[in-house]
Amino acid sequence: MIAVTGGTGMVGAHLLFELLKKGEKVRALKREHSSLKEVKRLFERKNGEGRRMFSEIEWVEGDLLDLPSLERLFEDVDEVYHTAALVSFEGGDKNRLLENNIEGTANVVNLLLDKKGVKLCHVSSIAALGRMSDVHKLIDENTHFSTSLSPSFYSVSKYESEREVWRGIEEGLDACIVNPSVILGPGNWEKGSAKLFKTVFDGLKFYTAGMNGFVGVDDLVEVMLRLMKEHVMGERFIVSAENVSYRQLFEWMAESLGVSPPRWKAGPILSGMAWRALQFRQHLTGKRSSITKETAKTAQQIYRYNHSKLKNKLDFTFTPIREVVEKTAKMFLEDHGLKKSDFT
Repeated sequence: MIAVTGGTGMVGAHLLFELLKKGEKVRALKREHSSLKEVKRLFERKNGEGRRMFSEIEWVEGDLLDLPSLERLFEDVDEVYHTAALVSFEGGDKNRLLENNIEGTANVVNLLLDKKGVKLCHVSSIAALGRMSDVHKLIDENTHFSTSLSPSFYSVSKYESEREVWRGIEEGLDACIVNPSVILGPGNWEKGSAKLFKTVFDGLKFYTAGMNGFVGVDDLVEVMLRLMKEHVMGERFIVSAENVSYRQLFEWMAESLGVSPPRWKAGPILSGMAWRALQFRQHLTGKRSSITKETAKTAQQIYRYNHSKLKNKLDFTFTPIREVVEKTAKMFLEDHGLKKSDFT
């Protein structure tokens, strides 16, 4: 039996599909009020047998802070994929981030330490890595994390949650850690990175000067499965296909969706005005803003990542990000009953 936390998230849902396709028995954790609609739609989109495969998932209701639900999730398991995490760049979510991501991961580690022979794959993030003051230098697995560079509360929560896994490894837990960059792929088009496709489709006007690492969700899942299968334990790996500027990414998205790309560059001042205006609107309407102080700041930064450790370890070939964008955009249009030729 294989257990997956965060089964309703993008990574968790794609992982569940691949595990079931391989004939594995899976059990997944979901919150009481989490919808399974997106997971089911993903399964049906990927395979004609998707509906049947989806019905084979054993769901456990609970969360990372609910020990009894975690105990049910981990009963008689051989492998655990810990994909669940709260993602937020809202200042008001600080306590929730720290509690869910750090304490929740500590709960996972502590319960698995009491079991013998169970392997863990922990999905961390590039947010848990350090930053380079020289933008021309690549960030790798050994780049030192420092609070002197004012990391976001999300970054701190992922760094500290990863430290819980390292503690587990020191105490005898078989575990590996992946640090994915920005994950691209089909999912809930109103959330996370998948929402970028909707934003560009709806007519995004501005781009920023920043650069980041990106990886396709299918590549990330394949890496996780291979690390576990080949028993690569006690190590962390950056999982990032390419370093791409936001301008280039948005141009690829727009081209694949058949719409016009952003035309104007938004510098720090304009970005600052945008997040403040949206925060004010959020205060009036209660609707969460898609741009926060942290995301506006990040969009102006240049981050470059080195994936050579993973490529050398697994002899892994990443899918080009342009290809990931094209494939995901096609699924976005299909989900909305459209095709690229409708706009070109």
